[in-house]
Amino acid sequence: MNTAKRIERLRDLMKEKGVEAMIVSKTVNLRYFSGFTGDDSLLFITAEREFLLTDSRYLEQAAAETSFEVVEQKDGLWKQAAAAAQELGCRILGFEGKDVSFDTFQAIRKLLPAFHEENFISLVLEPLREIKDAEEIACLKKAAEISDLAFDDVLNFLRPGISEHSVATRLEAFMREHGSERPAFTTIVASGVRGSLPHGTASEKLLVAGEFVTMDYGAVYQGYHSDITRTVVLGEASEKQKELYHAVLQAQKLGVQRLRVGASGKEVDRAVRDCLMKDGYAEYFGHGLGHSVGLEIHEEPRLSPKSKAERLEEGMVITVEPGVYLPNWGGLRIEDTVLLEKQGGVPLTKAAKHLIEL
Repeated sequence: MNTAKRIERLRDLMKEKGVEAMIVSKTVNLRYFSGFTGDDSLLFITAEREFLLTDSRYLEQAAAETSFEVVEQKDGLWKQAAAAAQELGCRILGFEGKDVSFDTFQAIRKLLPAFHEENFISLVLEPLREIKDAEEIACLKKAAEISDLAFDDVLNFLRPGISEHSVATRLEAFMREHGSERPAFTTIVASGVRGSLPHGTASEKLLVAGEFVTMDYGAVYQGYHSDITRTVVLGEASEKQKELYHAVLQAQKLGVQRLRVGASGKEVDRAVRDCLMKDGYAEYFGHGLGHSVGLEIHEEPRLSPKSKAERLEEGMVITVEPGVYLPNWGGLRIEDTVLLEKQGGVPLTKAAKHLIEL
């Protein structure tokens, strides 16, 4: 993995904020900047040097995965980081304030008694990961491909009388057999009346003929996540099911269409809500329209009424996932993982999303 450009952007941020050395502690950020896939480690990055601080368990792995200088710690990671700061004469330390606990920060200050509050600067590194590079996009495409194949497989498995747990197990096992490292998140399978639960993780409920079955799941490939939701009907769909499905599908397609460079997260979300409002369903769509995906399943920027994304950029990968949830009746959701290219949104998940009656 070529991390040189990523480190260059990090150093630009450090320079902008007046930071002489950056301590990276969040596991996914360790991986992003160094290529190292282990945990219980820290990165210590200055304007000229990059160190990976770890213990004996990871020395061989670190040497194989990263070009960083690998330093073995024996008395504690943060003690080693403090020693590096003192040895290199770094007086302004950056750290990931959202990742470091209060107790850990207090311990760091004790390790560096000459440092005062102004010597520590909390930086947020996640914005540096918002635009995906070519290597990341390739991994995301592969993760999406695995989840697409799982959907094709599960269509032949779904039938009345099996449990939602069985469906989740089938999806997860198939994805593992085809290259997924693990489920991207706790698999959601919500059938019938449980379809009104946006996060209705799989239960012991048995599938029943005539019901919607909503499946929200994803694969992980080389650390990168896919996220897809598909809803099908067991048997022939009722007129109400057809009407509801059509409304959600049209809203979802519109969301993908409105996902373009320069649009804001609020703007895309608003267009989809207006579409559902015309059909009388907007009040039953309570969550945000989508979120970015990458090394984490939920990343920024997001598509929602509260989105902070003023301008979406080429290279972002964002889900588009409207749903309608009718209490005591059920509901459905349709979701794609979408790559924002210069010409617009291109779904990476390509599984069929027309109304499927099994």
